[in-house]
Amino acid sequence: MSCPHCDAAVVAFVVPPALREHAPDSLTAICTRCLRTFPASEAGVAPERRSGDEPPTDADTDPDFSAVDPAFPAGEAGVALALACGRLESLALNRASIAALVEHAERSGADAFAFFERLDAPDAAFDLERRRSALLDMV
Repeated sequence: MSCPHCDAAVVAFVVPPALREHAPDSLTAICTRCLRTFPASEAGVAPERRSGDEPPTDADTDPDFSAVDPAFPAGEAGVALALACGRLESLALNRASIAALVEHAERSGADAFAFFERLDAPDAAFDLERRRSALLDMV
């Protein structure tokens, strides 16, 4: 499982229905280095086969983003912020989606601005310092 853009490790996660319009796929991955998001299949991750009656597992509903950065919150807030990171490469084109994802993360109990302040991603596909200031102005 590696990023198709920079070959770093990825974390795959199931996107909850409420966030799917902001995701590249229902099974998405985030790169641990460049913070891009993309369909997990592009990183060689295949969805687990389940019968329709099986409930989702903890791994489905609460992915462990600590390999990306320990600042990530748990649950849907973490998923929303992972998706927001994937949109930050083009703030101008993704402004509405980023705002919706940040609002969802905050409704889910996360402090999105504290998260972006603590996020340490020197190899991100975008200038994190510039995006931090733009996020403060935007939301």
